[in-house]
Amino acid sequence: MSRIRCVRRETFLLLGAGVCVMVLTGCAVLGPKEEVDPPLPRMTAVYTSEPVKIDGNLDDPAWQTARVYPLCISQDKVELEKVLAEPGEARVAWDDKYLYVGVRFHDSDIAAEGEEDQLHHYKMGDLVELFLKPENSTWYWELYATPRGKRTSFWFPGRGRLGLESGFQYSCGLRVAARCEGTLNNWKDRDTACTAEMAMPLTDLTAHGDRFCPGAEWRILVSRYNYSRYLPWKELSMTPQLSRSSYHLYEEYAVLELVR
Repeated sequence: MSRIRCVRRETFLLLGAGVCVMVLTGCAVLGPKEEVDPPLPRMTAVYTSEPVKIDGNLDDPAWQTARVYPLCISQDKVELEKVLAEPGEARVAWDDKYLYVGVRFHDSDIAAEGEEDQLHHYKMGDLVELFLKPENSTWYWELYATPRGKRTSFWFPGRGRLGLESGFQYSCGLRVAARCEGTLNNWKDRDTACTAEMAMPLTDLTAHGDRFCPGAEWRILVSRYNYSRYLPWKELSMTPQLSRSSYHLYEEYAVLELVR
């Protein structure tokens, strides 16, 4: 009788050991999956043989063939079940002299209180911002156009110098124009939309040794400040979508593809 019990005990131990080996082997095979970073967003700039007329009207041939990129709110706001109240869209084009950006924003209350160029217009009303960064350089540009047709151009040698006055003393050949479908700075009525165009000279973008041509590696972000009496808070939106509403997260900017 004792011998039978012994055999049964040994059999049980062997079976238990086998199960452990199978479990451990399975864990080794399956293991935690290696996380793969999602592909970077991409934005295409179409080449135009006819220069864009910077007048605030999106009626140039380049804009008819350019891809439309809708603006959106940041991912953290989406996770809080927020929605974009006033949509917008952006287009990008280029030629041998300029990079062009054209935008159209739905805007119920067009506001732009800054009356001069080279101001911190994001504190003064509605605004389109263009961020451009060479992939392999630390410096980048922050460029503004307001519904009043005013412009600002900032350049930072690196994000670690963000906030120093030297970045705000930069000047370049940026050209902007805007057109309001409504009345500027009149909160008593309801407006419809605002369009704007920006033209950044390639000579400024290549002044520090970077190339700007098909195959060159650049990043881009188009963003918006939207003030309105009809909104509970000012609304921030952008393309591509960022993880949060911090426009200097250039790791999350789109890859700019120059198509010729």
